[in-house]
Amino acid sequence: MDRRLERIERLSESEGASFERLVAINLQKVRDRVARACAQCGRRPETVAVLAVTKGFGPEAMAAAVKLGLTDIGENYLQEAAAKFAALPASAGASARRHFIGGLQRNKAKRVAELFDVVQSLDDKAAADALDRAAQAASKRLDVLVQVNVVGDKRAGVAFENASGFAAQVARYEHLRLRGIMAIGPDDPAQIPTAFERAERMFDAVRPLCGDEPTLSLGMSADLEAAVAAGSTMVRLGTALFGARPPKRVDAPRGEG
Repeated sequence: MDRRLERIERLSESEGASFERLVAINLQKVRDRVARACAQCGRRPETVAVLAVTKGFGPEAMAAAVKLGLTDIGENYLQEAAAKFAALPASAGASARRHFIGGLQRNKAKRVAELFDVVQSLDDKAAADALDRAAQAASKRLDVLVQVNVVGDKRAGVAFENASGFAAQVARYEHLRLRGIMAIGPDDPAQIPTAFERAERMFDAVRPLCGDEPTLSLGMSADLEAAVAAGSTMVRLGTALFGARPPKRVDAPRGEG
């Protein structure tokens, strides 16, 4: 079994200051993009939240995002997220709303419920059962989004035709609070309009189950304009904010060559 450990290097103080300036510049570019996209479809920019996806970056990315006013932070991997949350300054950690956007495994549900405020990637009944029990054990009611496969390929997500029924099931859990849906766009740009239109339709269908301020988490760095046009209320951005992800150092565990 490959037991190598991935380690994300922390930046020096001077590197951290330069990185924060870069994020500030990129955030303004993102806000300009969102504003232009909203203007084209008659929306207000404040109706589109930005989820800062810090996967692959060190805790400096989280800290910079929070300092610049981005209090929604997204992580894909439980172990990586736990290490970075622990390294965050207390003030930053307290104000950050933590979103889990990676694949949810039943055996990780307990730790996910403890560490995160929102799970955006719920697409399985067994995982939902485990997460509900874990939220109860953590004495919390956990916000969740149903991940819908709007492309029709083999990627994660509930099949489009089953998504509204699954959302209705999720809405009945005592310790989970359904907030909306999440979808990932296709790799082929030509397929984006159709896929995003399906996401918009499904969001409209489940919206009555989602309480106040329902969320359509749709759009990433390359396709945020199309997502805004389709009604996205949250875009998930990594490279648009932080630049190219740094390579990970891979070390053997202690005692192994």
